[in-house]
Amino acid sequence: MANPARWLPRSLFGRLMLVLAGGLLLAQLLSAAINLAERDRLLLTASGRQQAQRIADVVKLLDTSGPPERERIVAVLSVPPLVLSLRDAPTARPGTDTHGPHAMMFAAFVRDSLGDDRQVRVEPGEPFNRPWPPGMGPEHRAAMMGRGPGAMVGGGPGMGGPGMGRAGLHIGPILRTEVQLRDGRWARFDAELPQAATALPWRLALTLGVLLLAVLVLSFVAVRWVTRPLHVLAQAAEALGKDINRPALSEAGPLEIQQAARAFNTMQTRLSRFIEDRTRILAAMSHDLKTPITRMRLRADLLDDEETRERFESDLKEMESMVTDSLEFMRGLGGNEARQAVDVTALLESLQSDNEAMGRTMKLEGRANGPYVGVVSLLKRCLGNLIDNAALYGDRVTVQVEDTPQCLTLRVLDDGPGIPEAELEKVFEPFHRLEASRSRETGGTGLGLTIARNIAQMHGGDIKLRNRTGRGLEAVLTLPRRA
Repeated sequence: MANPARWLPRSLFGRLMLVLAGGLLLAQLLSAAINLAERDRLLLTASGRQQAQRIADVVKLLDTSGPPERERIVAVLSVPPLVLSLRDAPTARPGTDTHGPHAMMFAAFVRDSLGDDRQVRVEPGEPFNRPWPPGMGPEHRAAMMGRGPGAMVGGGPGMGGPGMGRAGLHIGPILRTEVQLRDGRWARFDAELPQAATALPWRLALTLGVLLLAVLVLSFVAVRWVTRPLHVLAQAAEALGKDINRPALSEAGPLEIQQAARAFNTMQTRLSRFIEDRTRILAAMSHDLKTPITRMRLRADLLDDEETRERFESDLKEMESMVTDSLEFMRGLGGNEARQAVDVTALLESLQSDNEAMGRTMKLEGRANGPYVGVVSLLKRCLGNLIDNAALYGDRVTVQVEDTPQCLTLRVLDDGPGIPEAELEKVFEPFHRLEASRSRETGGTGLGLTIARNIAQMHGGDIKLRNRTGRGLEAVLTLPRRA
């Protein structure tokens, strides 16, 4: 089953904008629907009262007129949207004035306009099927329908389609109202009510569109204003791993941002103080350990047994190496040094000369396209540790250089026995050493690869190990140029 979260934007800014825009759009659509429904109700009410008052006036006129005059009144007033006819008996059954909300409302309007308790029956009617009177032009027809000059008017009888009268005018619902006159006869009125809106009025659409655009722009500014400090804080946290002594964050802005920046700066100060205290303690321990080691070495020189003296000196040399490497590792690898443009090709050539002077075989392939900004002493130590590790377990060392505008990649290859797959990550742990079967000599203290990876990570990069096809190990050092 697909995870819905994968369709969401990855950034907090994108998700907030999606929620705000979606919620606002839904609110606008609901508001438009409510406005249209309310407009239709008001139009229906207004038109219904107007038609009901007209029916009441005609009924009162018929009550005061004789038969000849009634016929003339019917002939004159029997024009859409209010068609009048006289009948001896009603066609609607009693109680049909409750047939639907329109009929109920219109019956109440008619009774209220008549002001008496005479019988009134209302039911849905049929569309008009009679032509307009001869000589009545489109303007008069539009005026009779209560519309302006732009009303839809057909070309004459028989031109209407679905929902159209024979005169070609688009009509709304028809209600047939029957009212009993004083003499017992019934007056039947076929009255047209306004048609419900079928489309969103352009003025309402424009208003909603302007409102939507304005709120989206304001939301964009507000969300960007809120999320930008989080982006700055994330960048500062990433930079803190590379330089513990980086400049402190600005504590300006809203109260919550000030509190977060202040907490981050406090954390940075405490970490820096902790590292400085640890370095001082380790420096003192190193001094105190080196002193007895030196005394033991002097005493070992007084031993008469050559074999015993060599064993003592070997153990003391290993102890001194462990103390020195541990101290350098815990000091933070010289992170206080200033960064500068480093000629990586020249640095590798210098390491190549040093290794060849030690009797090692080292080959360089490729060149860096330009200087790399970093701490030269740390980069030299990182590469030196990787080369030493390759030379310790292989006969030949090859360093390949690949440079792109985004990343500088250095590959250190040896032809040794390789490393078991389960150990490829463990060798980066402090003091972790492989079994003696891989080494032809006694290995180091187990800090060389740990220090090398820490240096790479301080520069925003990393080191990965992988076994080569056939035989040998490949150490890949990646250094981003845009860290």
